[in-house]
Amino acid sequence: MKLYMVSLGCDKNRVDSEKLLSSLLLKHPGSSVTDDPEEAELAIVNTCSFIGPAKEESIQTILALGEYKKTARLQKLLVAGCLAERYREEIRKELPEVDEVIGVSDYVSRLDLQMERVASGEQYSDYLKIAEGCDKYCSYCIIPKLRGHYRSIPMEHLLREAEQLSLRGVKELNLVAQETTLYGTDLYGKKALPELIQRLSAVEGIEWIRLLYCYPEEIELPLIREIRDNAKLCHYLDLPIQHASDRILGRMRRRTRASELREKIALLRREIPDITLRTTLITGFPGESEEDFRELLDFTRELRFDRLGVFPYSREEGTAAAEMEGQLPEKLKRERWKKLMELQQGIAFEKAKEQIGRRLRVLITAYDPGAKHYIARSYMDAPEIDSFVYVNAGSRRNLLAGDMRQVRITGSRGYDLIGELDESTQ
Repeated sequence: MKLYMVSLGCDKNRVDSEKLLSSLLLKHPGSSVTDDPEEAELAIVNTCSFIGPAKEESIQTILALGEYKKTARLQKLLVAGCLAERYREEIRKELPEVDEVIGVSDYVSRLDLQMERVASGEQYSDYLKIAEGCDKYCSYCIIPKLRGHYRSIPMEHLLREAEQLSLRGVKELNLVAQETTLYGTDLYGKKALPELIQRLSAVEGIEWIRLLYCYPEEIELPLIREIRDNAKLCHYLDLPIQHASDRILGRMRRRTRASELREKIALLRREIPDITLRTTLITGFPGESEEDFRELLDFTRELRFDRLGVFPYSREEGTAAAEMEGQLPEKLKRERWKKLMELQQGIAFEKAKEQIGRRLRVLITAYDPGAKHYIARSYMDAPEIDSFVYVNAGSRRNLLAGDMRQVRITGSRGYDLIGELDESTQ
């Protein structure tokens, strides 16, 4: 049987997809994975339902794959993931092309303890999911209802999984969870992320470790100093803050206020001067006034984040925010989104220019024969969401994807950097 998988949504979902595929291959000996839906006999869509556009993408993907039942070899269509968990009966009723619906509660706890994975992305970079679920219950978020309470994956298991990824050629480990900074509190009675990082750093072949989804209120000195002092840990931190108006942060049920965010960011930059900070913000949350939005703009202008993503608020049924008064029109949400993105674009372009003259270690990801340059990422760039470094290698054509090299930054182009191989260090 030939299997075809589409993984939508977050990178945590991708880890589930890789393990789900591996589980199916073990269950059906002789089966194989194809990247061509026309060859597939079984197709799986691992869905996302975090916000409205994600739900729409999931539904359109299901419908598109369903067509292969009429025109190709496809016999069964399986829908998994968060949309399946949230709308199990609706999918069964409204989408007759779907043969089986399995929500995350049906499989994710079992898969978290499974180490075998089918590679689906870059051979040299992958994600390590260190926990499942969330106990934060932010008012706009459906995840705790879909994924359950916070559950750390045992450290010994994660170490064995990291060793397997390294044997497969992975050099960069991106640690993910709904909330990475709480890792270990349920299993070990303490925040054990610094210890986990230390032990992962000892895995042979792993050269970069990157932290994603770190809630600012949980970032404390032991973790900050581990980032500062551990040579394998990228000076990069993804800390979603969502807003900067205390009134809106309260309505969101966030656990920090603007003054605390300023203090935490100042501490991070003082302890780790070259740290790259990434965050996400929401515009148009229920009740967001012009004054609240101005506070958000001023905060963004003041803090000058290196990387920033913005999302217009999505009203999700089953969340507390969906029932709040003061729901804003979509047009206004989008207008505020555009203003914030334009502001951040200017900041990001300026920050890119500030890198000129630096020497950076980069991970080669590809070669562009037309432009005659390599495409790479630095420690400042998480896979798939951040920027690139375009490296002029002169006459050298012998670098491979996954190689790590020193580069001298000579220019910038928008969000991205331009550099040359630093021959003196090769």
